[in-house]
Amino acid sequence: MAGARQEAGTEPARTDREIVISRSIDAPRELVFEAFTEVRHLSRWWGPEEFTTTTRSFEFRVGGVWDFVLHGPDGTDYSEWITWTEIAPPERIALLHGESRDDPNTFESFLTFESDGTATRIEMRTVFPTKALRDEAVEKYHALEAGRQTLGNLAAYVTRSSGEEMEV
Repeated sequence: MAGARQEAGTEPARTDREIVISRSIDAPRELVFEAFTEVRHLSRWWGPEEFTTTTRSFEFRVGGVWDFVLHGPDGTDYSEWITWTEIAPPERIALLHGESRDDPNTFESFLTFESDGTATRIEMRTVFPTKALRDEAVEKYHALEAGRQTLGNLAAYVTRSSGEEMEV
């Protein structure tokens, strides 16, 4: 069983259209990566604190889609759509994320998973089409805190999961 977790941090962005969040998780890289590959895992940790996820469809492959609803604690439902653009186990995942396939404000996210001894350092780099959309995500949707909470939920999930729940 894994030990203590480190808090998520905000890393320097390369451009004014980016948000970069990272976290060290006390679990092997393969286990952390696997948490992104199967809907049975994603549905148990994805999203900020007190949010839940209902999956409509899920296919983890390049070109595959995850269509889901994120349910807010206030009862608001957020339709979400992700398509995987790159999968390099257990090192990298790239994806497009929006409200739907035709969303003009779709953004890109790049997740990297680096071994750090027995832990994994995950970095989530999100690139928005414009600075204005990045700023709106930060100010209106609290994207920095939501991203930190999401990685915190991931850390809690993989560190408490038994070998039966998550097999590498």
